[in-house]
Amino acid sequence: MKKAVITVVGKDSVGIIAKVCTYLAENNINILDISQTIVQEYFNMMMIVDFGTTEKDFLVAATELEKVGEEIGVVIKTQREDIFNMMHRI
Repeated sequence: MKKAVITVVGKDSVGIIAKVCTYLAENNINILDISQTIVQEYFNMMMIVDFGTTEKDFLVAATELEKVGEEIGVVIKTQREDIFNMMHRI
């Protein structure tokens, strides 16, 4: 399993989750865990996904997800889980 952390942040609007999840489903990237909140008018979502089932290169997928974010007015960042964990260790 090749886990990654995807964060989505921006002004709330209709269809954010749908667009991100559609991209993941179309590329055979499985969602393992998902959490989302809306604080006032701001949307925040964090996902743990499995890149082990996709044929798409990680960097290509991360770049395409950034473009999806630009299209819908949010910022999408994708990090490999091991790098994310190293960055957030105390």
